[in-house]
Amino acid sequence: MAERKTKTYTAEFKVQAVKLAQEIGNGRASIELGVPPSTLSHWTGEARRGEIDLGPGSRTPESGLSPAAELRSCRETIKQQEKEIARLRKENEF
Repeated sequence: MAERKTKTYTAEFKVQAVKLAQEIGNGRASIELGVPPSTLSHWTGEARRGEIDLGPGSRTPESGLSPAAELRSCRETIKQQEKEIARLRKENEF
């Protein structure tokens, strides 16, 4: 029985492949990159679900937060930063 080799891809390759697929379509990107269409489709699904980070500026309306959720997130971040600033000021006065 012949051994089946599993090809592994780097995270950077996956990111670039997904970006290319978004630009020219899965079929053409699959041919250009020499990656099975099912593999590329799997990666694009992972990117859509947020399992693959495509980097800054790559959010789509479907993957972005709603304005209310984004506002809650920003307020929580500000609250944490204010606590950290207060702690550091106290530490600095000491």
